[in-house]
Amino acid sequence: MAQCHKFQDLEETGEALVGFINSSQPDKLTRVKDEHQALFDQHVETTNTVTQILKDLAQIEETVGQRLLDMEEEKKRREMELESLEEQLRQCTAKSQITDSELQFLQRELESLRNTEHELEAIQNEVDEDTTEVIPSAVYVAQVYYLITKIKWEYDTPPNILKGVHYGADLATPINLDTSTRCRSDVSDQLWSFISTEW
Repeated sequence: MAQCHKFQDLEETGEALVGFINSSQPDKLTRVKDEHQALFDQHVETTNTVTQILKDLAQIEETVGQRLLDMEEEKKRREMELESLEEQLRQCTAKSQITDSELQFLQRELESLRNTEHELEAIQNEVDEDTTEVIPSAVYVAQVYYLITKIKWEYDTPPNILKGVHYGADLATPINLDTSTRCRSDVSDQLWSFISTEW
């Protein structure tokens, strides 16, 4: 608005200058010329000032715009980091829950194994007690059977195999019977056949 007004002043001054030239008054012409030069100089200075202000404003706008873009980029980066951390937290929480479940399962298994171990120890103690009582009598019975039957049995055979040696008066006879293929009475008869009826 002020610049428009100055241009109007310049026009008026120019018209006054033309009028003074026409009136041929050298002192007024010089004064008008000086005023015109001063106005022109002021116009140039104002133009330079406005141009510099516009340049500074454009520079400020560019700087502010760049800072705004940088801040938007930083905001996006922070949001991505936050999402990544939230995802890691979710995964860690899930893993922690799975680990807790596995730990509880293993603790139950350990407790069960300890109970089983205690039961086995109790059974072993019972077996040890029974063994100390039964083995001497079992040895005695086996010795009595041997004295009567003269048959020495092998005890590390499968359950359905009877294996041993009958020590007769003149001859040792091996015994190897599969009880799964023969009836019990046949097996019994064959074993009794080794026993001498002479007393």
